Amino acid sequence: MNEEKTLPMVLKDIPKEIPGIDDIQLLIIDDGCSDNTVDVARALGVQHVVHHAKPMGLARAFRDGVDYALKHGADIVVNTDGDNQYPSAAIAELVQPIIHHEADIVVGDRQTSKIKEFSAFKKTMQHFGSWVVNKAAGTHIPDAASGFRAYSKSSLIKLNIVTEFSYCMETIIQAGNKRIAITSYAITTNPKTRESRLFSNIFEHMAKSGGAIIRSFLMFKSNVIFKWAAIVFGVLGLIPFVRYLVFFFQGNSQGHIQSMLAGVALILLAAFCVALQIISEVQRIQRRLVEDQLERIKEIEYSAPMQKVWADQDEWGGYSGKPTGGTVVPGFLRTLVFARLCDDDQSAAGMVSPSRDMSR
Repeated sequence: MNEEKTLPMVLKDIPKEIPGIDDIQLLIIDDGCSDNTVDVARALGVQHVVHHAKPMGLARAFRDGVDYALKHGADIVVNTDGDNQYPSAAIAELVQPIIHHEADIVVGDRQTSKIKEFSAFKKTMQHFGSWVVNKAAGTHIPDAASGFRAYSKSSLIKLNIVTEFSYCMETIIQAGNKRIAITSYAITTNPKTRESRLFSNIFEHMAKSGGAIIRSFLMFKSNVIFKWAAIVFGVLGLIPFVRYLVFFFQGNSQGHIQSMLAGVALILLAAFCVALQIISEVQRIQRRLVEDQLERIKEIEYSAPMQKVWADQDEWGGYSGKPTGGTVVPGFLRTLVFARLCDDDQSAAGMVSPSRDMSR
């Protein structure tokens, strides 16, 4: 269930140099590993390790990896898998839109229609799922479920992961609604090395992904649901109510009281939805203000002066051991490639530093 066998394949193809990048560093997230994956990673030159005493799940591992990367000066974070699904050599091209200020998030498009291991049903569901995510986000990402991604520091400061399953869908929906520039880059996947550990079958994956999409959509557009509910109930309520009024003014209202009751009930439901829409709009404004404050807190937490403090932190989160990372180099743009190990698919990632400060 661990990645000690596949991690060497992932790491050997990660570029040692990338045009526009000053410094490339590697990070793995030990999400409760029980094999020798961490030892293998150290032997292969991985500089940073984030430990979880027990498996915390994909989303939490990603969040903790990003937090560590930004604390240690990363300006670009690239996430890949520890099972060698994604081509590590493509990282150099994946980060180019960020280096050239063309995008803040780049998603690797696996071109799922060409993956032989995917059944026709799975390909259809992947395409449909990406379509739903793009509709919810207002984006045009062909492979929303892909975990091979590059993020700029500014985008990671704006994103807030709240789901417990997979961050893939959520970050796209957040990016679209927060107007974060996002694009895709076509890649080809490596041969399959193992079955997924995120889910036991495609239907479980669909259910969990669907829940994540709905929760992310409700964060930003719950008022839209109540608005359309109010319109639908209002129109449906007016039909029987107007019908009753017609009979009433014709002096033939006897026997049509049911139309009035049904119309009034539906119109009351519409009024209730209007009230909920107003409440959801107020909550949406409140969330924006809270996220604005959180963004400013993150900017302070991940600033150069604070990075000097985090540089003394050991890999277990304390300050009594030897720090995992090196000293912070002011003025460098670093990219941290990190990998999540053990229970789920997303396993590897890293830190890259372009020649100019992308955090500004």
